[in-house]
Amino acid sequence: MGDVAWIAVDWGTSHLRAWLMARDGAVLDRRSSDDGMGGLARDGFAPALHALVGDVLPAPVLACGMVGSRQGWAEAPYAAVPCAPPTIHAAVTVPGADVRILPGVKQNSPADVMRGEETQIAGFLARTPGFDGVICLPGTHTKWAHISAGEIVSFRTAMTGEMFALLSGQSVLRHSMGQGWDADAFAAGVDQTLSRPESLAASLFSLRAEGLLADLPGDAARARLSGLLIGAELASMRPYWLGQSVALVGAETLSAAYATALEAQGVPTQKANAEEMTLAGLSAAYAQLQGEAA
Repeated sequence: MGDVAWIAVDWGTSHLRAWLMARDGAVLDRRSSDDGMGGLARDGFAPALHALVGDVLPAPVLACGMVGSRQGWAEAPYAAVPCAPPTIHAAVTVPGADVRILPGVKQNSPADVMRGEETQIAGFLARTPGFDGVICLPGTHTKWAHISAGEIVSFRTAMTGEMFALLSGQSVLRHSMGQGWDADAFAAGVDQTLSRPESLAASLFSLRAEGLLADLPGDAARARLSGLLIGAELASMRPYWLGQSVALVGAETLSAAYATALEAQGVPTQKANAEEMTLAGLSAAYAQLQGEAA
């Protein structure tokens, strides 16, 4: 691993991901662990990093995500919208280590924050210069960001992914869930709450009742649950996607579900992989760092 020029790190609440990078931008290795921010005390970050990539340290580290939160390794203060995704110039250096942490982004009204997604946005903009429109980042906490002239103008977060996990895994609905997928049931769920978002709470229990009374298949129940939640999200986020072109940055399966829901409303979409955009954003920050050193 003598060719490692730097290490790209995405340090979230649950996981630590690292890419060993060559100077020309090639990925030499990808590593991950379960040492997420949520399970570490302040003095646990350095050992967790050494356990994962200690064989190539002291290569410089560029990191994004929850590692820069108040509970993280070193707090990287939020940049406030409207702003461009924070660059290396705003990064915080960890005392005693060659580790730079990129800040997140905040919005004061309505109150909202992101950490990590801004780096994915930076990566998407680096790959798609001149993009103006909306970037949706589906995930546990889905972000909708309005982009204009290279800046994040505003954004909103929906807890749709977390709600799906809780309802399908820990509520009474868990008894009705299958493991497969039913595209028609998903589309029906989206249509129902997109047009009548106030029906969400009652529609959720109907999934359980239909399983008991009408033998609703588990795959259909799971897909309709997803559709109900995404439909309600789209209803609340209508100002972001109505009349817009939307770029989806996320995992393939989840992005495909959002694309299906949006395209049914006549909204054109394009998709990009979240991990690739994270790496592209960190790579753009490293290029800025090299420019400073030149």
